Amino acid sequence: MLEGLSDRLSGVVRNLTGRGRIGEAVLDETLREIRMALLEADVHVGVVKALIDGVRERALGEAVLKSLSPGQQVIKIVRDELEKLLGAGEDRRLDFSSKPPTVIMMVGLQGSGKTTTAAKLGLALKKNGRYPYLVPADVYRPAAIEQLVRVGTSAGLNVHDHGGSDSPLEICRAGILEARRKGFDTVILDTAGRLHIDEGLMGELTELKSQLAPREILFVADSMTGQDAVRSAGEFHSALGVSGVVLTKMDGDARGGAALSIRHVTGVPIKYLGIGEKISELEEFHPDRLVGRILGMGDVLTLIEKAEETIDQAEAVALEQKLRKNQFSLEDFRSQIRMVSKMGPLSGLVSMLPGMGQVKEADLDSDALVRVGAILDSMTVRERQQPQLLNGSRKKRIARGSGRSVPEVNRLLKQFSQMKRMMKQARNMQKGKQGRGKLPFFGK
Repeated sequence: MLEGLSDRLSGVVRNLTGRGRIGEAVLDETLREIRMALLEADVHVGVVKALIDGVRERALGEAVLKSLSPGQQVIKIVRDELEKLLGAGEDRRLDFSSKPPTVIMMVGLQGSGKTTTAAKLGLALKKNGRYPYLVPADVYRPAAIEQLVRVGTSAGLNVHDHGGSDSPLEICRAGILEARRKGFDTVILDTAGRLHIDEGLMGELTELKSQLAPREILFVADSMTGQDAVRSAGEFHSALGVSGVVLTKMDGDARGGAALSIRHVTGVPIKYLGIGEKISELEEFHPDRLVGRILGMGDVLTLIEKAEETIDQAEAVALEQKLRKNQFSLEDFRSQIRMVSKMGPLSGLVSMLPGMGQVKEADLDSDALVRVGAILDSMTVRERQQPQLLNGSRKKRIARGSGRSVPEVNRLLKQFSQMKRMMKQARNMQKGKQGRGKLPFFGK
């Protein structure tokens, strides 16, 4: 996410960390680096100027110049100004104060990921205890309705049957009535898009707004289109009064300018980020967390939330008991690998750890978990529970079944054995601290 920009700004942070007093010459060089990094990331020139001016004004203040750690103070100022540009402190929650069902209208250009985002939003709201109903109103793009039906139903969501109508207004009205009749509290309208903004598109969307009175109008913007996304958001907002923005494809190789520009230029809050192709990969937007990732400071809160969504608490308690009793098996190891895999790509998880933002995907063996999982899957349950049973012939069978080699199977077993030994030592160490306070003797 915003890899190029993160590389440059993380370098600026490292150069400032630990510095003594910072004079105007160092500050000018720092701001020049920040300016170039933002412009190269396709950030709007007005946004760059606002950020640089804000940092300079605060950094030259007496409180900073007299600080014992001016380098850290400047880093904090840069972080604060970036968060302010992204709308720190504003309320980005969806408005559900209307009488049910609350109507949310998704708008945007064709190809921005609007239909998939409608289903992603439905799933996110369902996880938060709401009862969403998807209404496909894009009657122009081939297979748009079928796409929403397929993606929505695969996620366990209810999708309105448009009945073959070619009128978006009629489809939406019927969908809202059906949702009210069946007790759904939220209706998500997937409206039509175009390759570019034209009078026909805006006229249709304006009519839908006036006739249906949606509580929220969310503009779906493709972050990879850069300043085009910013201009489109501005035009949609002028015509419709957009209430929020969803930035999609934030996992791509975009330069990231749209993410930093769209809030400042349009005044419209960013409410969600699409961070992958999976239906579950939609995040609520938090300016402080995104800035932390950009500056290489990590995003531990999002990592914790992902873990809480994935890890079953009962399993976690059972696993803790097994670790205490030294009963952790390859079967448990297999379960943990599956849980980690559900949390997303390894590179994405590592980037959320403080100080690990500079680790590139190429530096990580992202397929390692897949290979290990294949080896474990090729074992029987009894073999995973009692690895001492794995003789030469069994290892050959496992290697053939997983498409790996016998040395790889041996390596996995050796690493697992070492891990268990380290767990035992750590547990003994903890017992020693809780007991007489003496360190345990690790001998024969």
